[in-house]
Amino acid sequence: MQEISTKPYFLRALYEWCTDNGYTPHLAVRVDSQTQVPRQFVRDNQIVLNISFDATSQLKMGNEMIEFNARFSGRAHRIMVPVANVLAIYARENGEGMKFPVEFNDNGDVVEPRDSACDEPSSADGAEANPQPERAKTKSSGKSHLKVIK
Repeated sequence: MQEISTKPYFLRALYEWCTDNGYTPHLAVRVDSQTQVPRQFVRDNQIVLNISFDATSQLKMGNEMIEFNARFSGRAHRIMVPVANVLAIYARENGEGMKFPVEFNDNGDVVEPRDSACDEPSSADGAEANPQPERAKTKSSGKSHLKVIK
């Protein structure tokens, strides 16, 4: 069974944090052929969407897709955004939030990157970005070096 990405869980958690604190949650989205948004508001293949309770109806933040109804210039639209296309979620009032890595295929469409939250960062030349100091090589007696404190 393929593991589910952590991204939709972070999105839902930050949405809840924004609303609990009275902030206005916004999504920055990469627009491609899989994204259903009013194209006249797209700039440089990106759009910022207010996803607050007051700005949306029927908001569903699933593991694969974020869907809701919203009004743009007084006209109702059905918005559908693949979770893979979300660049960031943040509070309008203070900018607090989280950015996400987004990768593209040859057609310019977004592909879901593998979760890298637990991966070690690396530099472009393949060397470790944060090399660990070498530990002294000593023979272990098999006992723990930790002390139990009661």
